[in-house]
Amino acid sequence: MIRLFVENALGLGASVVPRQDQARYLTTVMRQGLGDSVLLFNGRDGEWAATISDIGKRGGCVLTVTAQSRPQITPPDLDVIIALIKRPRLETVVEKAAELGARRVVLAQARRSNSDRARPERLEAIAAEAAEQTGRLDVPVIVEAKKLDAILETFPADRRLLFCDETGEAPDILTALKDAAPGGGWSILIGPEGGFSPEERAKLRAMPNVVPVQLGPRILRADTAAIAAMSLWQAAIGDWA
Repeated sequence: MIRLFVENALGLGASVVPRQDQARYLTTVMRQGLGDSVLLFNGRDGEWAATISDIGKRGGCVLTVTAQSRPQITPPDLDVIIALIKRPRLETVVEKAAELGARRVVLAQARRSNSDRARPERLEAIAAEAAEQTGRLDVPVIVEAKKLDAILETFPADRRLLFCDETGEAPDILTALKDAAPGGGWSILIGPEGGFSPEERAKLRAMPNVVPVQLGPRILRADTAAIAAMSLWQAAIGDWA
Protein backbone atom coordinates (compact mmCIF):
# COMPACT_ATOMS: atom_id res chain seq x y z
CA MET A 1 0.00 0.00 0.00
CA ILE A 2 1.31 3.46 -0.91
CA ARG A 3 1.81 5.74 2.12
CA LEU A 4 2.01 9.52 2.02
CA PHE A 5 2.95 12.04 4.69
CA VAL A 6 0.59 15.03 4.55
CA GLU A 7 0.18 18.20 6.59
CA ASN A 8 -3.63 18.08 6.56
CA ALA A 9 -5.72 17.12 9.58
CA LEU A 10 -7.00 13.57 9.12
CA GLY A 11 -10.40 12.21 10.08
CA LEU A 12 -13.30 10.27 8.64
CA GLY A 13 -14.60 11.95 5.48
CA ALA A 14 -11.82 14.53 5.26
CA SER A 15 -10.72 15.66 1.79
CA VAL A 16 -6.97 15.89 1.25
CA VAL A 17 -5.32 17.58 -1.73
CA PRO A 18 -1.77 16.20 -1.88
CA ARG A 19 1.16 18.25 -3.10
CA GLN A 20 1.67 18.32 -6.86
CA ASP A 21 4.67 16.00 -6.67
CA GLN A 22 2.71 13.52 -4.52
CA ALA A 23 -0.26 13.63 -6.91
CA ARG A 24 2.04 13.06 -9.87
CA TYR A 25 3.66 10.14 -8.06
CA LEU A 26 0.24 8.57 -7.43
CA THR A 27 -1.33 9.06 -10.84
CA THR A 28 1.64 9.02 -13.21
CA VAL A 29 4.42 6.99 -11.58
CA MET A 30 2.28 4.45 -9.72
CA ARG A 31 -0.62 4.66 -12.22
CA GLN A 32 -3.30 4.87 -9.54
CA GLY A 33 -6.83 5.72 -10.66
CA LEU A 34 -10.19 6.69 -9.24
CA GLY A 35 -11.16 4.50 -6.30
CA ASP A 36 -7.64 3.24 -5.64
CA SER A 37 -6.46 3.29 -2.03
CA VAL A 38 -3.61 5.03 -0.26
CA LEU A 39 -2.55 5.38 3.38
CA LEU A 40 -2.06 8.83 4.90
CA PHE A 41 -0.36 10.04 8.10
CA ASN A 42 0.56 13.44 9.49
CA GLY A 43 2.39 12.69 12.75
CA ARG A 44 -0.64 13.70 14.85
CA ASP A 45 -3.79 11.79 13.93
CA GLY A 46 -2.57 8.25 13.29
CA GLU A 47 -2.73 6.47 9.95
CA TRP A 48 -5.82 6.62 7.74
CA ALA A 49 -6.95 4.84 4.59
CA ALA A 50 -8.15 7.08 1.76
CA THR A 51 -9.29 6.65 -1.82
CA ILE A 52 -8.62 8.75 -4.88
CA SER A 53 -11.93 10.55 -5.39
CA ASP A 54 -10.97 13.00 -8.15
CA ILE A 55 -8.18 13.41 -10.70
CA GLY A 56 -7.73 16.78 -12.37
CA LYS A 57 -6.65 17.46 -15.93
CA ARG A 58 -3.38 18.98 -14.76
CA GLY A 59 -2.34 15.96 -12.70
CA GLY A 60 -3.71 17.03 -9.33
CA CYS A 61 -5.98 14.77 -7.33
CA VAL A 62 -8.22 14.67 -4.27
CA LEU A 63 -8.14 11.95 -1.62
CA THR A 64 -11.12 11.16 0.58
CA VAL A 65 -10.38 9.64 4.00
CA THR A 66 -12.41 6.49 4.64
CA ALA A 67 -11.18 4.77 7.83
CA GLN A 68 -8.44 4.83 10.43
CA SER A 69 -5.97 1.99 10.06
CA ARG A 70 -3.76 2.72 13.11
CA PRO A 71 -3.95 5.14 16.04
CA GLN A 72 -1.10 7.56 16.67
CA ILE A 73 1.75 6.17 18.72
CA THR A 74 4.81 7.98 20.05
CA PRO A 75 8.28 6.62 19.27
CA PRO A 76 11.02 6.56 21.92
CA ASP A 77 12.36 9.98 22.87
CA LEU A 78 15.61 9.62 20.94
CA ASP A 79 17.55 12.42 19.25
CA VAL A 80 20.61 12.11 17.06
CA ILE A 81 23.01 15.03 17.29
CA ILE A 82 25.25 14.78 14.25
CA ALA A 83 28.18 17.05 13.51
CA LEU A 84 28.00 18.42 9.98
CA ILE A 85 29.66 16.09 7.52
CA LYS A 86 29.73 15.85 3.73
CA ARG A 87 26.27 16.00 2.16
CA PRO A 88 25.84 12.38 0.94
CA ARG A 89 26.81 10.93 4.31
CA LEU A 90 24.66 13.43 6.20
CA GLU A 91 21.69 12.48 4.03
CA THR A 92 22.35 8.82 4.85
CA VAL A 93 22.30 9.61 8.58
CA VAL A 94 18.95 11.40 8.25
CA GLU A 95 17.44 8.57 6.22
CA LYS A 96 18.60 5.91 8.66
CA ALA A 97 17.55 7.98 11.68
CA ALA A 98 14.02 7.97 10.25
CA GLU A 99 14.17 4.23 9.62
CA LEU A 100 15.55 3.52 13.10
CA GLY A 101 12.97 5.56 15.00
CA ALA A 102 14.73 8.78 16.04
CA ARG A 103 12.37 11.66 16.81
CA ARG A 104 14.78 14.45 15.93
CA VAL A 105 18.03 14.96 14.03
CA VAL A 106 19.98 17.89 15.47
CA LEU A 107 22.71 19.32 13.24
CA ALA A 108 25.84 20.55 15.00
CA GLN A 109 28.84 22.60 13.92
CA ALA A 110 31.82 20.99 15.66
CA ARG A 111 35.30 22.45 15.64
CA ARG A 112 36.57 19.81 13.21
CA SER A 113 33.50 19.61 10.99
CA ASN A 114 34.52 19.39 7.33
CA SER A 115 31.28 21.02 6.20
CA ASP A 116 29.69 24.25 7.36
CA ARG A 117 26.23 24.08 5.86
CA ALA A 118 23.27 21.82 5.19
CA ARG A 119 19.97 22.11 3.34
CA PRO A 120 17.25 21.47 5.93
CA GLU A 121 14.48 21.34 3.32
CA ARG A 122 16.32 18.57 1.45
CA LEU A 123 16.90 16.65 4.71
CA GLU A 124 13.22 17.06 5.67
CA ALA A 125 12.17 15.56 2.33
CA ILE A 126 14.52 12.60 2.86
CA ALA A 127 13.15 12.05 6.37
CA ALA A 128 9.54 12.15 5.12
CA GLU A 129 10.22 9.67 2.31
CA ALA A 130 11.94 7.28 4.72
CA ALA A 131 9.02 7.55 7.16
CA GLU A 132 6.58 6.76 4.36
CA GLN A 133 8.51 3.64 3.42
CA THR A 134 9.14 2.31 6.92
CA GLY A 135 5.59 2.51 8.26
CA ARG A 136 6.27 4.93 11.10
CA LEU A 137 3.52 7.39 11.97
CA ASP A 138 5.62 10.53 12.30
CA VAL A 139 8.57 12.19 10.59
CA PRO A 140 11.76 13.12 12.44
CA VAL A 141 12.21 16.84 13.03
CA ILE A 142 15.35 18.31 11.46
CA VAL A 143 16.85 20.95 13.77
CA GLU A 144 18.99 23.52 11.98
CA ALA A 145 22.70 23.62 12.72
CA LYS A 146 24.11 25.36 15.78
CA LYS A 147 27.58 25.40 17.27
CA LEU A 148 28.17 22.24 19.28
CA ASP A 149 29.31 24.35 22.23
CA ALA A 150 25.97 26.18 22.22
CA ILE A 151 24.05 22.89 22.09
CA LEU A 152 25.97 21.53 25.07
CA GLU A 153 25.57 24.73 27.08
CA THR A 154 21.76 24.54 26.82
CA PHE A 155 21.45 20.75 26.94
CA PRO A 156 18.64 19.72 29.36
CA ALA A 157 19.90 18.44 32.69
CA ASP A 158 17.27 15.68 32.78
CA ARG A 159 18.21 14.25 29.39
CA ARG A 160 20.94 11.62 28.92
CA LEU A 161 23.60 12.18 26.26
CA LEU A 162 25.26 9.13 24.76
CA PHE A 163 28.71 10.38 23.74
CA CYS A 164 30.29 8.16 21.09
CA ASP A 165 33.98 8.65 21.94
CA GLU A 166 36.23 7.53 19.11
CA THR A 167 39.31 7.42 21.37
CA GLY A 168 38.14 4.15 22.94
CA GLU A 169 38.46 5.51 26.49
CA ALA A 170 34.97 4.36 27.47
CA PRO A 171 33.00 1.14 27.99
CA ASP A 172 31.33 -0.47 25.01
CA ILE A 173 27.82 0.77 24.38
CA LEU A 174 26.00 -2.39 25.46
CA THR A 175 27.88 -2.48 28.78
CA ALA A 176 27.15 1.20 29.35
CA LEU A 177 23.42 0.68 28.69
CA LYS A 178 23.12 -2.62 30.58
CA ASP A 179 21.53 -1.11 33.69
CA ALA A 180 19.77 1.82 31.99
CA ALA A 181 16.00 1.83 32.40
CA PRO A 182 13.84 2.22 29.29
CA GLY A 183 12.04 5.51 28.96
CA GLY A 184 13.19 9.06 29.43
CA GLY A 185 14.90 11.29 26.93
CA TRP A 186 18.17 10.32 25.28
CA SER A 187 20.39 11.93 22.66
CA ILE A 188 23.17 10.22 20.72
CA LEU A 189 26.11 12.46 19.82
CA ILE A 190 28.13 11.62 16.71
CA GLY A 191 31.23 13.67 15.95
CA PRO A 192 32.68 14.85 12.64
CA GLU A 193 34.97 12.75 10.50
CA GLY A 194 37.93 14.54 12.11
CA GLY A 195 36.76 13.56 15.58
CA PHE A 196 36.04 15.76 18.56
CA SER A 197 38.60 18.34 19.61
CA PRO A 198 40.28 17.93 23.04
CA GLU A 199 38.26 20.90 24.30
CA GLU A 200 34.98 19.35 23.17
CA ARG A 201 35.86 16.02 24.73
CA ALA A 202 36.76 17.68 28.02
CA LYS A 203 33.49 19.61 28.08
CA LEU A 204 31.51 16.44 27.36
CA ARG A 205 33.33 14.42 29.98
CA ALA A 206 32.55 17.08 32.58
CA MET A 207 28.80 16.95 32.00
CA PRO A 208 27.02 14.85 34.67
CA ASN A 209 24.36 13.48 32.29
CA VAL A 210 26.84 12.30 29.63
CA VAL A 211 27.34 8.57 29.07
CA PRO A 212 30.62 8.00 27.16
CA VAL A 213 30.70 4.84 25.04
CA GLN A 214 32.78 3.23 22.37
CA LEU A 215 31.54 1.41 19.26
CA GLY A 216 34.03 -1.40 18.96
CA PRO A 217 37.71 -1.75 18.10
CA ARG A 218 37.58 -0.02 14.70
CA ILE A 219 37.27 3.67 13.89
CA LEU A 220 33.93 4.17 12.14
CA ARG A 221 32.92 6.84 9.70
CA ALA A 222 30.35 9.24 11.10
CA ASP A 223 27.42 7.76 9.17
CA THR A 224 28.35 4.20 10.16
CA ALA A 225 28.78 5.24 13.79
CA ALA A 226 25.34 6.87 13.82
CA ILE A 227 23.64 3.78 12.41
CA ALA A 228 25.49 1.45 14.80
CA ALA A 229 24.76 3.60 17.86
CA MET A 230 21.05 3.99 17.05
CA SER A 231 20.66 0.28 16.39
CA LEU A 232 22.36 -0.75 19.63
CA TRP A 233 20.43 1.83 21.67
CA GLN A 234 17.12 0.61 20.21
CA ALA A 235 18.05 -3.00 20.91
CA ALA A 236 19.14 -2.25 24.50
CA ILE A 237 16.48 0.16 25.79
CA GLY A 238 14.42 1.37 22.83
CA ASP A 239 11.37 -0.07 21.09
CA TRP A 240 13.25 -3.13 19.88
CA ALA A 241 13.79 -4.30 23.44
